[in-house]
Amino acid sequence: MAAISITDHNWTQLVNEREAVLVEFGSPHCGPCRAAEPALELLDRELGDRLAIAKMNVDDNPALAGQLGIMGMPTFVLFRRGEPVNKAVGFRSQHELLGTVRGWMNA
Repeated sequence: MAAISITDHNWTQLVNEREAVLVEFGSPHCGPCRAAEPALELLDRELGDRLAIAKMNVDDNPALAGQLGIMGMPTFVLFRRGEPVNKAVGFRSQHELLGTVRGWMNA
């Protein structure tokens, strides 16, 4: 999977330069975050031409996560042209996350 690593320092550039970015806010210590890896890989295969997949480690980058109101892990936020358009908190199966993101992308 070609997930982009996002930090407080490169956030603006990476999110604003793409049409659509799905960011997973999580931590390496979060079991549900690690369990979400196959779902993110599926999204990359299915929608990689229209959607960038990114991950932010909230342990290392708490400032932005706090500004965005990230309270649970994993939290998936879809950004379109730099603006958050939808958010899902908690583990999602591959097909749940794919269906949700497809719905967001078509909205």
